[in-house]
Amino acid sequence: MTGIVPASAPCAMARAGFDKYLVIGSNSFTGASMVSYLLDQGADVVGISRSDEPHPAFLPYRWKKADRFRFRKLDLNHDLDAIMQLVTAERFPCIINFAAQSMVGESWANPDHWFMTNVVSTVRLHERLRTCDFLERYVHVTTPEVYGNATGTLTEDAVFDPSTPYAVSRAAGDMSLRSYFRAYGFPVLFTRAANVYGPGQRLYRIVPRTILFIKLGRKLQLHGGGTSERSFIHAADVADATRRIACNGKLGDSYHISTDRIVTIRALVEMICAMMGARFEDQVEIVGERLGKDAAYKLDSSKLRSELGWSDQITLEQGIEQTIAWINRWFEELKSQPFDYAHKP
Repeated sequence: MTGIVPASAPCAMARAGFDKYLVIGSNSFTGASMVSYLLDQGADVVGISRSDEPHPAFLPYRWKKADRFRFRKLDLNHDLDAIMQLVTAERFPCIINFAAQSMVGESWANPDHWFMTNVVSTVRLHERLRTCDFLERYVHVTTPEVYGNATGTLTEDAVFDPSTPYAVSRAAGDMSLRSYFRAYGFPVLFTRAANVYGPGQRLYRIVPRTILFIKLGRKLQLHGGGTSERSFIHAADVADATRRIACNGKLGDSYHISTDRIVTIRALVEMICAMMGARFEDQVEIVGERLGKDAAYKLDSSKLRSELGWSDQITLEQGIEQTIAWINRWFEELKSQPFDYAHKP
C-alpha cells in the first residue's frame, strides 16, 4: 500500500462480503455482535481480545453454533508481534477493529491508559499493517464523541472538538489514520455509531442496567436528571451497516450509523419503566452530571443510507423488548456478574 490515492476511492465493484474477517476487540459488545452477524452471513471469523472470553450471556455468537469462529487472547498493548504473526499467517482481506478503552467519564482518572491503547498501540498496529499487501479493507470503529458538545445535526465532515480524554484519544487515532490514508493509501474506513444497545450488552450500560435494576428493585442513578439527548441503535443494525461499509464503502471515508429518533436519557428510562410496569419515581435517583458530558449527538446517517442502501430495521421499543427477554433468560447468571465498570489498564 504505497502512493497517494484520491480522497474517495470506491470499491471497483459491489461486494456481498468477504470469506474471512479478523475482528479485533471481539469480546466487546459491538465486537461480539459483529462476530455473530458475520457468522450468520457464512463467513469465517477470527476474534482477538485482551481478556478471556466473558460469560456466554455476553457473547451472542455463543448462543448458536459457532464452529467457524476462532478466538485468540491477545492484547494490543503487549502482544503486537503475535497479532501480526496471526495477520500474516491468515492473510485477512478485511480487519474490523473495535478495540479501545471506551469509557468516557472514567478516562479522567487515568488518561494515559486511554492514550496508550487508543493512540500509541493503535498507531503501532497501523504502522505494521500498512505493509500488508493482502489487506483490502480496514474498518476503524470510532465514536461521535470526537465532535464534542456540538449543536445541530452532524455530518461526517463535522469538525472535531473533543471534550474528554477519551474523546481526545479517539480523535488522535482517527487523525493518524487519515494521514496514513493520504500518505500510503492505507485502506481505512471509519464508522461512528449512535449509542448502541441490545441483547448481550454489559450491565453498566444504561439500557441493561435499567432493566436489571428494575427486576432487582434497586434504584438507578440518573446523572444530570437524564437531560442529555441521544439516538439509540440496535447492535444488529450496526453490524449490518458495518458489513456494508467494510465491503462497499469508499476508502478513506467516514460513515455515521444512526437512527433518526432522538430521545433524552430520562425518556429512555421512563419508557423502560413503563414497559416493565414500574414507576419512574420509585426507580430513579437524580445525581450530578458527569464531568465533560456532552449534551447531544445528532448524527446524519443519510450518506450511509444513500450510498450503501442501509436502513435501521429494529425500533427502540422492539430492541428494548429483546433486551428485556435476554435479561429474563439469563437473569440468574447475570445477577452474579459485575454491575459496574471495572477498569483494566
